Amino acid sequence: MPEYELYCFAQSGNAYRAALMLNLIGADWKPVFVDFFKGQSRTAEYRTQVNEMGEAPVLAHGGKKLTQSGVILTYLARRSGKYLPQGEDEELEALRWIIFDNQKVNGFLGPYRFLKNFAKPAGDPAVLAFFKGRIDGNLAIVNKRLENRKFLLGDRPTIADVSLAGYLYYPPEEFGFDIGKDHPAIAAWRERVKALPGWAHPYDLMPGHPLPA
Repeated sequence: MPEYELYCFAQSGNAYRAALMLNLIGADWKPVFVDFFKGQSRTAEYRTQVNEMGEAPVLAHGGKKLTQSGVILTYLARRSGKYLPQGEDEELEALRWIIFDNQKVNGFLGPYRFLKNFAKPAGDPAVLAFFKGRIDGNLAIVNKRLENRKFLLGDRPTIADVSLAGYLYYPPEEFGFDIGKDHPAIAAWRERVKALPGWAHPYDLMPGHPLPA
């Protein structure tokens, strides 16, 4: 039996952070499919037995069930010693970028992509336009950060980079714009992350793609 189980589904960038981290550290793990689009994560059974918040990802390890991708990344980094910020200053800087990413970068990319591709009916154009404006501004902040460093904290990748990867590898057609074309420093960073041993695309790493017609 694998050491770790990850409750996840292929369309979730939040789950991708955790799945990617497991792969990058060479963990013995298996995915457990969460049928999000049929409401599994919102059932009473899921909230009682898996995650009271009704969300994925959830990392099961021994008797623990850990939720929220930032918590999962921190736990795996500490256990493996890989992608771990070193010292208080790096820990705080990694946390700063993880929070910014969750709130401002993937925190807007995820809902934007959901409303554009999966919501029925599709999102209101005015809402999508508002999200797009915030996305452009926040990605520009990250792009500027990466213009003079290989990774968010410097010359080596940390959990801050794994967090940022959340929605940045999904196909451009799912967004209606090309993140890499608009933000070349992010595009170069994506290639550096993609070159890390264990990297895999979210649709190859987690179950549930493609969605049934």
